[in-house]
Amino acid sequence: MRILGIDPGYAIVGFGVVEYAGAAFKAIEYGALLTEAHTPFDRRLISIDEDMQEVLRRFQPDCMAIERLYFTTNQKTAIDVAQARGILILSAAKKGIPIFEYTPLQVKQAVAGYGKAEKHQVMDMTRRILKLAQIPKPDDAADALAIAICHGHSTRGLMQYQR
Repeated sequence: MRILGIDPGYAIVGFGVVEYAGAAFKAIEYGALLTEAHTPFDRRLISIDEDMQEVLRRFQPDCMAIERLYFTTNQKTAIDVAQARGILILSAAKKGIPIFEYTPLQVKQAVAGYGKAEKHQVMDMTRRILKLAQIPKPDDAADALAIAICHGHSTRGLMQYQR
């Protein structure tokens, strides 16, 4: 199964594509979709959609796993990220790609085995699971890969439960 993990944002959208077979993961590609800081917000959303369409075309994922938003402070940022997240979800939905959402707690639990793991612990476990020489950069890409791993682990659990 090819999983596209997404760490949503409007300045930086982290993405990670992994192959998952049996209980093994393999990183195919990871990186970030970037928008310019002083670009009007509507143009940033258009750029995110265009870049996401290219990622979907290029990697042909079987599904997309995206972080469910959780903000306790800056509401302006939360609203803008939520709008960008909606564009990302719409891009995949228009292609008929199944979409799965995970909270940061679920991602930490699935990757590091502890829901309150620190960011560096999750990043290091992501590196280890994918057998990478270094922690992926930027951090948003590492987060996206962790979200994809979370979905793989969740899918494995669902498949075992359905047997």
